[in-house]
Amino acid sequence: MESYHKFIKKAVGLGADEAKIIKTDSIVTAAWVRWKCRYGCDGYNSSLCCPPSTPDYRETRELLDSYKVALLVHFACDAGHSIDVTEVVTTLERDIFLDGCYKAFALGAGPCDLCGECSMGTCRHSDSARPSMESCGIDVFGTARNNGCTIEVVRDYNDRMNRFGLVLIE
Repeated sequence: MESYHKFIKKAVGLGADEAKIIKTDSIVTAAWVRWKCRYGCDGYNSSLCCPPSTPDYRETRELLDSYKVALLVHFACDAGHSIDVTEVVTTLERDIFLDGCYKAFALGAGPCDLCGECSMGTCRHSDSARPSMESCGIDVFGTARNNGCTIEVVRDYNDRMNRFGLVLIE
């Protein structure tokens, strides 16, 4: 696990406030998460990276169970500032893959915005499009808190937002 710490430095270099190597059994999956996408997000069914096109929490748990560790990447964003979490984690995924971790796979945050409108057929950006953690049934709040990260509900557009991405390593 010590050899993965170089990826923490890389994540911070790409704009993360912090990153840490976590055990995949600390990642929380639950059925309710995708319901929040379905009944609360205007991105629902708008792309191949959003439900109902993404794996459900059971499929995600099965995937997570085939890995031991992951890189949890944290971005603390002030109001009006945004960062493309998915772009950062796909960059990390590629670097981790090229380092010899052939199973590397990234999960981003929020709806995909690579195309103006998704083809809903074959993805035109399969090299860089990844589903978000939440679209696959990952409880981002529970996962962050399980791993010592601070995350709170954003009550106002002026509140600081904590966003997370994940790269499954091996």
